[in-house]
Amino acid sequence: MSAPKTNAMRLLDSLGIPYEVRTYDVDPDDLSAESVARRIGFPPEQTFKTLVARGDRTGVCLAVLPGNAELDLKALARAAGDRRAEVVPLREVQPLTGYVRGGVTALACRKDYPVYLDELAQLYDRISVSAGARGIQILLRPEDYVRATGARYAPISKEKS
Repeated sequence: MSAPKTNAMRLLDSLGIPYEVRTYDVDPDDLSAESVARRIGFPPEQTFKTLVARGDRTGVCLAVLPGNAELDLKALARAAGDRRAEVVPLREVQPLTGYVRGGVTALACRKDYPVYLDELAQLYDRISVSAGARGIQILLRPEDYVRATGARYAPISKEKS
Protein backbone atom coordinates (compact mmCIF):
# COMPACT_ATOMS: atom_id res chain seq x y z
CA MET A 1 0.00 0.00 0.00
CA SER A 2 1.31 3.41 -0.90
CA ALA A 3 1.26 6.03 1.83
CA PRO A 4 -0.23 9.48 1.30
CA LYS A 5 2.33 12.31 1.41
CA THR A 6 2.44 13.86 4.86
CA ASN A 7 3.77 17.30 5.76
CA ALA A 8 6.76 15.55 7.33
CA MET A 9 7.57 13.89 3.98
CA ARG A 10 7.10 17.19 2.14
CA LEU A 11 9.55 18.86 4.54
CA LEU A 12 12.17 16.14 3.95
CA ASP A 13 11.60 16.36 0.17
CA SER A 14 12.09 20.15 0.27
CA LEU A 15 15.40 19.67 2.11
CA GLY A 16 16.56 16.95 -0.29
CA ILE A 17 16.76 14.43 2.57
CA PRO A 18 16.41 10.77 1.54
CA TYR A 19 14.04 8.58 3.56
CA GLU A 20 12.14 5.32 3.37
CA VAL A 21 8.42 5.02 4.17
CA ARG A 22 7.01 2.01 6.00
CA THR A 23 3.29 1.61 6.55
CA TYR A 24 1.52 -0.64 9.04
CA ASP A 25 -1.95 -1.52 10.24
CA VAL A 26 -2.84 0.59 13.26
CA ASP A 27 -4.13 -1.05 16.43
CA PRO A 28 -5.88 1.83 18.26
CA ASP A 29 -5.59 -0.15 21.51
CA ASP A 30 -1.80 -0.46 21.19
CA LEU A 31 -0.04 2.64 19.84
CA SER A 32 3.24 1.80 21.63
CA ALA A 33 6.52 2.26 19.80
CA GLU A 34 7.36 -1.40 20.44
CA SER A 35 4.17 -2.44 18.66
CA VAL A 36 4.95 -0.11 15.74
CA ALA A 37 8.50 -1.54 15.56
CA ARG A 38 7.11 -5.09 15.30
CA ARG A 39 4.63 -4.05 12.63
CA ILE A 40 7.27 -2.41 10.42
CA GLY A 41 9.93 -5.07 11.09
CA PHE A 42 12.41 -2.63 12.64
CA PRO A 43 14.24 -2.91 16.00
CA PRO A 44 12.40 -1.17 18.89
CA GLU A 45 15.61 0.57 19.99
CA GLN A 46 15.77 2.22 16.54
CA THR A 47 12.04 3.06 16.42
CA PHE A 48 11.87 6.45 18.11
CA LYS A 49 8.80 7.92 19.77
CA THR A 50 8.10 11.64 20.15
CA LEU A 51 6.72 12.89 23.45
CA VAL A 52 5.48 16.42 24.11
CA ALA A 53 6.83 17.86 27.35
CA ARG A 54 6.79 21.21 29.14
CA GLY A 55 9.60 22.69 31.20
CA ASP A 56 9.01 25.10 34.06
CA ARG A 57 11.21 27.78 32.45
CA THR A 58 11.43 27.13 28.72
CA GLY A 59 7.95 25.79 28.01
CA VAL A 60 6.98 23.17 25.44
CA CYS A 61 9.57 20.90 23.84
CA LEU A 62 9.65 17.57 22.02
CA ALA A 63 11.54 14.61 23.43
CA VAL A 64 12.48 11.92 20.89
CA LEU A 65 13.65 8.64 22.36
CA PRO A 66 13.97 4.92 21.62
CA GLY A 67 10.71 3.02 21.67
CA ASN A 68 12.01 0.54 24.23
CA ALA A 69 13.02 3.25 26.73
CA GLU A 70 11.21 5.74 28.91
CA LEU A 71 11.70 9.48 29.20
CA ASP A 72 14.00 10.66 31.99
CA LEU A 73 12.23 13.89 32.96
CA LYS A 74 15.13 15.12 35.13
CA ALA A 75 17.58 14.63 32.25
CA LEU A 76 15.22 16.39 29.81
CA ALA A 77 14.87 19.31 32.23
CA ARG A 78 18.68 19.57 32.48
CA ALA A 79 19.08 19.46 28.68
CA ALA A 80 16.42 22.15 28.22
CA GLY A 81 17.69 24.42 31.01
CA ASP A 82 14.67 23.80 33.23
CA ARG A 83 14.40 22.90 36.91
CA ARG A 84 11.72 20.32 36.09
CA ALA A 85 9.76 19.02 33.14
CA GLU A 86 6.58 17.02 32.71
CA VAL A 87 4.85 15.27 29.84
CA VAL A 88 1.86 17.36 28.74
CA PRO A 89 -1.64 15.92 29.20
CA LEU A 90 -2.89 14.00 26.18
CA ARG A 91 -5.67 16.53 25.53
CA GLU A 92 -3.00 19.21 24.83
CA VAL A 93 -0.95 17.17 22.35
CA GLN A 94 -3.02 17.82 19.23
CA PRO A 95 -3.63 21.56 19.86
CA LEU A 96 0.13 22.05 20.48
CA THR A 97 1.52 19.93 17.64
CA GLY A 98 -1.25 19.44 15.10
CA TYR A 99 -0.74 15.68 15.44
CA VAL A 100 -2.76 12.92 17.15
CA ARG A 101 -1.35 10.47 19.69
CA GLY A 102 0.50 7.75 17.78
CA GLY A 103 1.30 10.19 14.97
CA VAL A 104 3.32 12.92 16.70
CA THR A 105 6.54 13.97 14.97
CA ALA A 106 8.92 16.91 15.21
CA LEU A 107 8.98 17.03 11.39
CA ALA A 108 6.68 19.83 10.18
CA CYS A 109 5.20 20.29 13.64
CA ARG A 110 2.64 23.10 14.08
CA LYS A 111 5.28 25.21 15.87
CA ASP A 112 9.08 25.05 15.92
CA TYR A 113 9.50 23.68 19.43
CA PRO A 114 12.94 22.78 20.75
CA VAL A 115 13.62 19.11 19.93
CA TYR A 116 15.79 16.84 22.08
CA LEU A 117 16.86 13.62 20.38
CA ASP A 118 18.21 10.93 22.67
CA GLU A 119 21.95 10.56 22.11
CA LEU A 120 21.47 6.81 21.49
CA ALA A 121 20.22 7.72 18.00
CA GLN A 122 23.85 8.33 17.05
CA LEU A 123 24.55 4.59 17.39
CA TYR A 124 22.43 3.75 14.34
CA ASP A 125 22.67 4.21 10.58
CA ARG A 126 18.92 4.79 10.46
CA ILE A 127 16.13 5.50 12.90
CA SER A 128 12.39 5.31 12.46
CA VAL A 129 10.09 8.21 13.41
CA SER A 130 6.43 8.91 12.82
CA ALA A 131 5.57 10.49 9.47
CA GLY A 132 2.92 12.58 11.21
CA ALA A 133 0.08 10.10 10.81
CA ARG A 134 -0.79 6.82 12.46
CA GLY A 135 0.23 3.88 10.31
CA ILE A 136 3.16 5.59 8.56
CA GLN A 137 6.80 5.63 9.70
CA ILE A 138 9.82 7.33 8.12
CA LEU A 139 13.27 5.72 8.21
CA LEU A 140 16.15 8.16 7.89
CA ARG A 141 19.67 8.89 9.09
CA PRO A 142 19.83 10.50 12.55
CA GLU A 143 21.99 13.35 11.15
CA ASP A 144 19.30 14.09 8.56
CA TYR A 145 16.62 14.11 11.27
CA VAL A 146 18.73 16.59 13.25
CA ARG A 147 19.14 18.78 10.14
CA ALA A 148 15.39 18.72 9.43
CA THR A 149 14.24 19.41 13.00
CA GLY A 150 17.09 21.39 14.56
CA ALA A 151 17.22 18.71 17.27
CA ARG A 152 19.95 18.62 19.89
CA TYR A 153 21.38 15.32 21.10
CA ALA A 154 20.92 14.75 24.83
CA PRO A 155 20.89 11.75 27.21
CA ILE A 156 17.11 11.88 27.89
CA SER A 157 16.08 8.23 28.11
CA LYS A 158 16.33 5.52 30.73
CA GLU A 159 15.51 1.83 30.76
CA LYS A 160 11.86 1.06 31.33
CA SER A 161 11.20 0.31 34.98
